[in-house]
Amino acid sequence: MGERIVVALGGNALGKTPEEQLALVKNTANPIVDLVEKGYDVIIGHGNGPQVGMINLAMEFANTRGGGTPYMPFPECGAMTQGYIGYHLQQAIQEELKNRGIDKQCATVVTQVVVDEKDPGFQHPTKPVGSFYTKEEAEEIAAEKGFTFVEDAGRGYRRVVPSPVPKRIVELKVIEKLVDAGVIVITVGGGGIPVVETSEGLKGVAAVIDKDRASSLLAQDLNADRLIILTAVDQVSINFNKPDQIELDSMTLDECERYIGENQFAPGSMLPKVQSCMEFVRNNDSGGTALITSLSRAADALEGRTGTVIKK
Repeated sequence: MGERIVVALGGNALGKTPEEQLALVKNTANPIVDLVEKGYDVIIGHGNGPQVGMINLAMEFANTRGGGTPYMPFPECGAMTQGYIGYHLQQAIQEELKNRGIDKQCATVVTQVVVDEKDPGFQHPTKPVGSFYTKEEAEEIAAEKGFTFVEDAGRGYRRVVPSPVPKRIVELKVIEKLVDAGVIVITVGGGGIPVVETSEGLKGVAAVIDKDRASSLLAQDLNADRLIILTAVDQVSINFNKPDQIELDSMTLDECERYIGENQFAPGSMLPKVQSCMEFVRNNDSGGTALITSLSRAADALEGRTGTVIKK
């Protein structure tokens, strides 16, 4: 058994269409298999913001145009993204394993994650999903569908849905068995399908769990040695996009708290990544560390050549 690593991939890195995604996952597979080749046991979580929004909107469009297309609830759209993103990822990873002569299996687990139906996140939708729209397009869809839109980091307007805190991973024991058997597991896709516990059993809810928080919970539950959150930049910065921007090689939990207090990390992007890393480090009894870096530099970052390490 090698060092156990949970890797969180961003949904924006996976492309906006199935064709684009199939091409992009080939690039994703290389750095993942680099880690496997170095002897790490790799578990992969991924985002699904663009994909779940695309599927949901397509289903809404088909339903309102008639033709017998049934209404597709949001949790089912989330399950669809787990299936098709998982299929693309495992296919690309399996191909790269074969190319390198590595005898390992890769499998996707359709994963449910329990949330609290009283979570305040349900009252304040914050999680961007789907495509970017102009202000006019967003207002038109909002009027027609009742969706909530917000301006997203200067890139346009995106729909936002509730983002409750993940409490429990339903399929955890299955994931553990696969990891123990040496399988590369793709799980908590899109943060997991959010479900609430009812007297009749589990019930899906219209929300998207933050994939970094779900990956952090997974890493805690699996007692992983590392949590790696992959993003668009090689390192976390303070004074981002200002003349005095500073890249950080490492942060302690206390330093993270201080920078958060100074509003150094954007709420929709870097803040949840840093907070997810803090949760993992704080709750890991065996001295595990977290790492934020870019996909292409993941192996370099594990060897200390780039990335930002978060430690106790």
